[in-house]
Amino acid sequence: MLVAMLSVVTNAAAQDMGAHHHMDMSATGEDATIPQDWAKDRLAKSPRHREWVKVKNGNREVNSFVVYPETNKKATAVVVIHEIFGMSDWVQELSDELAEAGYIAIAPDLLSGMGPNGGGTSDLATKGSTAIGVAIRELKPEQLAADLNAVADYVSKLPGANGKVAVAGFCWGGSQTFAFATNRPSLKAAFVFYGSAPANNPQGQSYAIDKAALARIGAPVYGFYAENDMRIDATIDATTQAMKELNKPYEPVTYAGAGHGFMRAGEAPPPVAPTAATGSNPDQAAMEKYGKDLTAYKANKKARDDAWMRLKAILAKL
Repeated sequence: MLVAMLSVVTNAAAQDMGAHHHMDMSATGEDATIPQDWAKDRLAKSPRHREWVKVKNGNREVNSFVVYPETNKKATAVVVIHEIFGMSDWVQELSDELAEAGYIAIAPDLLSGMGPNGGGTSDLATKGSTAIGVAIRELKPEQLAADLNAVADYVSKLPGANGKVAVAGFCWGGSQTFAFATNRPSLKAAFVFYGSAPANNPQGQSYAIDKAALARIGAPVYGFYAENDMRIDATIDATTQAMKELNKPYEPVTYAGAGHGFMRAGEAPPPVAPTAATGSNPDQAAMEKYGKDLTAYKANKKARDDAWMRLKAILAKL
């Protein structure tokens, strides 16, 4: 019965993967194999204790990044679900920021075992820019659900944990966060960043909410959405209506001017103005592009800052 339930619940997330792959890779304009040096540099300067652990899920080992807060009190834990880019430098840096705010953060590499010689995201990246996206699409829904439950069980039992577990996911991970909330009613909160709710429509057909899945949610769901994110935004009204009918707490907020992936884009360095050879002016097309990029960056940064404040305020009340 449990296996069947997980299969139904996560089937929608599996159907969503192909569309997410197409949308997210193009929308961000970023190759999944490009290192995010700015995030890596920030993490390197962190004074907080961090470590990699292997979380057991049956015969599987889920390589997970854990960061601990500097506190003498037991802390709430947050499971961080990565983007379609897998375990990136930014995901690790964001986990450190959560620890800085006072929470135990654990970010599982859900591509563990999918790479060469049983490796994960970093090994897949050596195979080229498309390998990570392909591996994401090949993940089995039942495996994802079991991996996340194993990670939540692990972090909830750490000596410094108070037993409370929340989940936050981004992009592909936002959709997985919504699905995980249907699988683990004991979660204290689910933070969905630009992800969609589970659906039960056949792939390629119009989006249809899986109300049977949503009915199993036990935690409040908080949505963080971008104004310029057509595909995800098109699901918000239907999700709001379904959650209201089911009497499930759901609070979506859409950030003006922001684009998909604003939590990462809003932390990245700002665009650099074009330069020209001595005695000449920058190319007009380059200047126009810079102006658009700068406007988008400012909107993403504001959205990121506002969303971060909201996230921390909610976590503080759990």
